[in-house]
Amino acid sequence: MLLAAVGNPWYIDEIEILIRLSIALVLGGIIGFEREQSNHAAGFRTNILVCVGACLLMLLSIYGFSDFVNEINVRVDPARLAAAVITGVGFLGAGTILYTGKKISGLTTAASLWVVAAIGLAVGAGFYFASIAVMILVVLTLWLFNKLEARFIRNKQEYLVNMTCSDQAVLLLHTQQTLDEHHATLNKMTIEDMPTFDTHTGERINGERQIKVSLHIHISRKHKENIVSLISDLKQVEGVRWIGYE
Repeated sequence: MLLAAVGNPWYIDEIEILIRLSIALVLGGIIGFEREQSNHAAGFRTNILVCVGACLLMLLSIYGFSDFVNEINVRVDPARLAAAVITGVGFLGAGTILYTGKKISGLTTAASLWVVAAIGLAVGAGFYFASIAVMILVVLTLWLFNKLEARFIRNKQEYLVNMTCSDQAVLLLHTQQTLDEHHATLNKMTIEDMPTFDTHTGERINGERQIKVSLHIHISRKHKENIVSLISDLKQVEGVRWIGYE
C-alpha cells in the first residue's frame, strides 16, 4: 500500500513507524509520570495514550494516503489531521478543569495534555530533536518551576469558611481577632440572614435571629498555621453554632 520508491517523501517503513510510536510512548510517559506523582487527574497512562494517539494520527496524516498522491484531482495535506487532534485534545483538557467555588484547578493539567499531543504530532512528523527538547522543557516547567512557584509566589493557602451563628454584636470582632492570632488574612466576607424554625412545629421563630457568615481567607505558609487549629478556635467564638471549611 505504501510507495516503496527510494527517496520518496511519502514512504515510511515499518521500523521507522515503530521507532516513532515508541519515542512518543517514552516522551508522553515521562511527562505523565510527573503528573502521576503530583496526583493529578491526567496521569501516567493518560499522557501516554494522548501522545501515542497523536503520533499515530500524524503518521496517518502524512503517510496513510500515499497511494493517492499521484491521482488526478487529489490534493494531499499532511497537516489536516494534526489540526483536528489539537481541537480534540481541547475537549479532553476541558474535562480536567474544575471550578470549586473558590478557585479553578486543572488548568496546568489541561495545558500539559495539549503539549503532550503536540509532542506526539512532532514525533509522528519526525521532529525528534524538537520533541525531546519540548519534553525536557515541560518536565522542568511542571516539576522545577512548580517548586519555585510554591516557595516564592504561591506561599498562601486559600480557604472558604462557612459559619452559622446567632446574631451578636461582638461576633465579628471576636472572629477577626481569632483570624489575626492565626496569621490569617480575610479577603472577603459575606453575611446572610437565616430564618430560624422550631424543630417540632416547623414554624418560624421570630424572636431569635441567625446569620450565615462566609469567610474567604488566606493562611500564610511561612507561619505553618494549621487550618484545623483555626477552625477549632473559631468554633469557640461566642455565638458560633456550626462551622465548616473547604
